[in-house]
Amino acid sequence: MNSDSPIRSSELVQTDPALGILRLAALSAGPGGRLDDDTLDLMYEQVEAGVLETVAPAAIWPELERGLMSQAPSHMLRALSECGALRVILPEVAAVFGVPQISDDPSQVDIGLHLLRVLDEAAACHAPLPVRYAALVMHVGKADSPKEHLPVHYRHVERGHPRILDLSQRFGVSDDCRELALLALAELERVHRVTPMRAGPIAAMLERVDAFQRPQRFQQLLTLCACDYRAYGNRNFPEYPKAALLQAALEACSGIDATVAGDALQEGRAQAIAAALRSERWSVWAE
Repeated sequence: MNSDSPIRSSELVQTDPALGILRLAALSAGPGGRLDDDTLDLMYEQVEAGVLETVAPAAIWPELERGLMSQAPSHMLRALSECGALRVILPEVAAVFGVPQISDDPSQVDIGLHLLRVLDEAAACHAPLPVRYAALVMHVGKADSPKEHLPVHYRHVERGHPRILDLSQRFGVSDDCRELALLALAELERVHRVTPMRAGPIAAMLERVDAFQRPQRFQQLLTLCACDYRAYGNRNFPEYPKAALLQAALEACSGIDATVAGDALQEGRAQAIAAALRSERWSVWAE
């Protein structure tokens, strides 16, 4: 570890090898916490010796949370990967490294490397834990997409849903973390595709993600989408345009009487959004 770190890495690992590995990886996400080769080699030897095989998930999660909430969460993930611990404690996440995904510039990205950038974007904007947890796990359904379809990931939502549930239960994460991760799995790509010319689908999306009743979670979803957007190489902009669009749409609906039932409520919201965004207001149920 860097010389400015107060942690004596070899001593910590020897004292409690399993928790020491996790603590060192978590601390590496903090200031001056990069691990040196000797420390990583020692951690690798401990992992190969099987010290992580029996550690309880309840003991793992506090260290993962510590690293996720630090200033450079990617350092923790890299350390865990380099010493072999990631495939033991988070095999679903380890499996997405090396898997390609469509991008625009370049045309493909490694999902694992991309999620590292998303996590660091989340840290840079001081995002809360649910956003960072969702960034960590939202791609787990893409690890085993059929090779003939790559870099496209058909039906990854169906594969990812039970895996996120299992991860969340295994580590005992909060309901807020689990719910945002599942929401991001289903909606992140839809948020990226939203357009002001289709007011009806925007109204349907706001209803589907419960933006009216749970505005804080909706804001967390937009924060995550913004981090994902900026994590691509050619998008280092402070503002995410789709977040501003959806926020304007939500505000446009604030004057609509929510006691109106069914289709009439959706139609009223679509009309309000269309007026605010100067868009078309039909195709309410289109995707």
